[in-house]
Amino acid sequence: MPETTIIRSWKAPIALAVFTVLYALLVLVAARGGESTFRLSTQTDVIKLADLVVPVGATTTGILVLLVLLTAGSAYLVRSSGRSPLWVTVAYVLLVVVGFLTWAAAGAAIPVVGLLAGSLTLAVPLIYGALGGVIGERVGVVNIAIEGQLLAGAFTAAVVSTVTGQPLLGLVAAMVAGVLVAAILAVFAIRYLVDQVIVGVVLNVLVTGLTSFLFSQVLQPNAATLNQPPRFDRIPIPLLSDIPVLGPVLFRQTIIVYVMYIVVAAVFFGMFRTRWGLRLRAVGEHPQAADTVGIKVNATRFWNVLLAGAIAGLGGTVFTIGNGIAFNKEMTAGAGFIALAAVIFGQWNPIRATLAALLFGFASNLQNTLSVIGAPVPSEFMLMVPYVVTIFVVAGVVGKSRAPAASGKPYIKG
Repeated sequence: MPETTIIRSWKAPIALAVFTVLYALLVLVAARGGESTFRLSTQTDVIKLADLVVPVGATTTGILVLLVLLTAGSAYLVRSSGRSPLWVTVAYVLLVVVGFLTWAAAGAAIPVVGLLAGSLTLAVPLIYGALGGVIGERVGVVNIAIEGQLLAGAFTAAVVSTVTGQPLLGLVAAMVAGVLVAAILAVFAIRYLVDQVIVGVVLNVLVTGLTSFLFSQVLQPNAATLNQPPRFDRIPIPLLSDIPVLGPVLFRQTIIVYVMYIVVAAVFFGMFRTRWGLRLRAVGEHPQAADTVGIKVNATRFWNVLLAGAIAGLGGTVFTIGNGIAFNKEMTAGAGFIALAAVIFGQWNPIRATLAALLFGFASNLQNTLSVIGAPVPSEFMLMVPYVVTIFVVAGVVGKSRAPAASGKPYIKG
């Protein structure tokens, strides 16, 4: 009987070991005493939880021991089975976050609900963008233009909702704008076989330049009539919004967030439980085989790229009507590229990409929270946190990732 060859990827345990050493240096060399307080409720909560007070030294040291054990366990699992399970990474990240917050908040209090709610707000456009990226790559088209679709959505949502006074029309306009950007990508990448990455980069530059020009020449001189978008009101869901901690975070949100919940579930269900999803994945994995069974490969790619653009454009509304903020130049600030990282980290799975986007949103909001409580962390370092986390998860902890086989490859019939 032939022996089975186990292919081992040591990326995860090596990355965990490196960050365990960094965490050890933080809590041992820059040790802090006293207690940290985690505030679990707000003044408006119906059910109020008591503050959680923990000793800094004992907690950070205990977490360090657990991180060492997880790192060793990851290495053992790679040696025995060839890979480190996802739950090891998730547990590791949660422990690092708790340990770092405990260290940073010594003598202060962290508003847990505010931290999580702000993280979700920052993650929403990333989730929409990541879902658009997952659909595009699953069908075989690399969507580098997520940044441009988010920016186009933000611009059109601000203008249309200001002119009409109806933020719902702004949502529709943002989706149309995302579809238009995606249509250009689809035509050049699918019909004319232009390199998909190049087209995506050019579209990002085009949308950035166009919206910046229109902002300077049209919106600024007419800000009162064209660039004062109304804001969606928060809609608390009865009973669910009263759940401690999670209720205020998840169920006291705007319609944009509630639509996001539906879109995430719909994309996941559709991709793995419907004929549409089966055809989409078949075209992205083996277009020749899909063609032989009667699936129109290029048409399937074209319409799904438009769908991905509509979803990404919807995510752009968060930057304007989602928060009642006027449009400004380049206000998406690279969110589309972070969304692409979430696609890779999530291994082209809608649920995992959503979790990755939530992690990036948390990393972005962490700098705001730590600056408020006066944590002894340089502001320059905190600005780096989201991008350090991006590099960490993409290059280190996801292990071996395989994109859809036909992603980025044009299909020529015959």
